[in-house]
Amino acid sequence: MSVQLHTLSNGFRIITERMEGLKSASLGVWVMAGGRHERLEQNGIAHFLEHMAFKGTATRSALQIAEAIEDVGGYLNAYTSREMTAYYARILQEDVPLALDVISDIVLNPIFDPREIEIERGVILQEIGQTFDTPDDIVFDWLQEVAYPDQPLGRSILGPSERVKSFSKADLSTFVGEHYAASQMILAAAGAVDHDELVKMAEAKFGHLPASPKTPLLQAKFGGGEHRTNKPLEQVHFAFALEGPNYCDPEIYTAQVYASIMGGGMSSRLFQEIREKRGLCYTVFAQAGAYEDTGLITLYAGTASDQIKDLAQISMDELRRAGDDISAIEIDRARVQMKAGMLMGLESPSNRAERLARMISIWGRVPDLDEVVAKIDAVTVADVRDFAGTIAQNASAAMALYGPVDDAPELSDLKARLAA
Repeated sequence: MSVQLHTLSNGFRIITERMEGLKSASLGVWVMAGGRHERLEQNGIAHFLEHMAFKGTATRSALQIAEAIEDVGGYLNAYTSREMTAYYARILQEDVPLALDVISDIVLNPIFDPREIEIERGVILQEIGQTFDTPDDIVFDWLQEVAYPDQPLGRSILGPSERVKSFSKADLSTFVGEHYAASQMILAAAGAVDHDELVKMAEAKFGHLPASPKTPLLQAKFGGGEHRTNKPLEQVHFAFALEGPNYCDPEIYTAQVYASIMGGGMSSRLFQEIREKRGLCYTVFAQAGAYEDTGLITLYAGTASDQIKDLAQISMDELRRAGDDISAIEIDRARVQMKAGMLMGLESPSNRAERLARMISIWGRVPDLDEVVAKIDAVTVADVRDFAGTIAQNASAAMALYGPVDDAPELSDLKARLAA
């Protein structure tokens, strides 16, 4: 890999990877300020701020921001997660300086026009409303809430409507002042990029920012519990989670192999047993998610109200059985799927830039792909069986249900069945 890293004197980091043969590039600024960095009264403000970045700066209107990138055939977007906010663009090689100019402008110079705040407030309230009309979205917010109760990590990224209705220009400026410091930002770029030139441009755009120590995170504590919302939908949406490893834990690779075996595709255990053999659902999957200090092994399925009990109980049976009879063939398949997915994804400069930013934020370096592949290959049958058995017996659990939930089993019953 042609990965190069440079850190400015104020702590601002520039990480690039040149991809030979490409005529385009992806670059963006990742800020280590997401939903879990908010105080209770700020819940939703990181996402609100992301929206407002596109609504005008000291030198560009909202329309001019959009036109600057789209006039050269590029693409500009952003997202907010629980641990970061990203502002990124995909452009042709010759337009890299323009993209960095626009992104630095929206990150550093938003004007927070009160009229635009009111317009965007309405947009976000519509987004919140849309989420409640999307059961397989909102059920994961509720799962997160019961997994991490009364903690920033358990709160919705969008925030509650009542808070969104109250945010002011001063609130937005305060959050920027608290978190948008040089040491909390990473400029990542991949594709047709010149590292040295990007460093020079970054120095000019971000070199004046004050350095600031990392704001200590409130340590997450998996609580567990259940949430039920009864609503006359066509299906019961069932989301279940067990506490898993954080992304720096060596067991994260074992957890990912385990989740792939359980619900990572059409050949997975849950898909085969619940959908193919029994026809209890259309969608079922499992995944391993991780944060700085905690993680989740999550499974999801949707089914009819008179089948939710069977679906939930069979899911527990499959999770329990995994500790006894996961096979070498399944391990090999999961490892190949993980490696292929990673390598195929890295053919995209956008995915490469995203990976660069995430690796720097987690480890302060970008592991070589061979190193990652070796760690995946090192996962053994014994590792996965031990992991499956341990979390079935000992891990805290959380569950969220949405729809006609009257016949759904209690979490305590499912946990007892899992540990039997």
